[in-house]
Amino acid sequence: MSNRIPVDQQRAEAALRLDRIENKIDKLSEAIVLLARAEEKIHTLGSFSKQQSEQIVTLISRLDRLERVVEKNADTVQTINKLFWAVVIAAITSLTGIYLT
Repeated sequence: MSNRIPVDQQRAEAALRLDRIENKIDKLSEAIVLLARAEEKIHTLGSFSKQQSEQIVTLISRLDRLERVVEKNADTVQTINKLFWAVVIAAITSLTGIYLT
């Protein structure tokens, strides 16, 4: 009977063992929560990245349309410029012809 461990000591050892197990479970729970938060952040960043990509595509499309409009306007301005100078030259020629004759 001398090899037998007293009941109180067995209970104390079991309580210590349960406390260590509880601490490990708590740490695992914290790690799982941190992983869930990290996964949520990754998902949020993925959604944000997708939204940014869509906005970039929209902006590129708008820039392409704007570029086409600017090219058309440049052609129009060039035509108006040529017409203006043609009118100015015709006026100068007419005035010169009137004063020289």
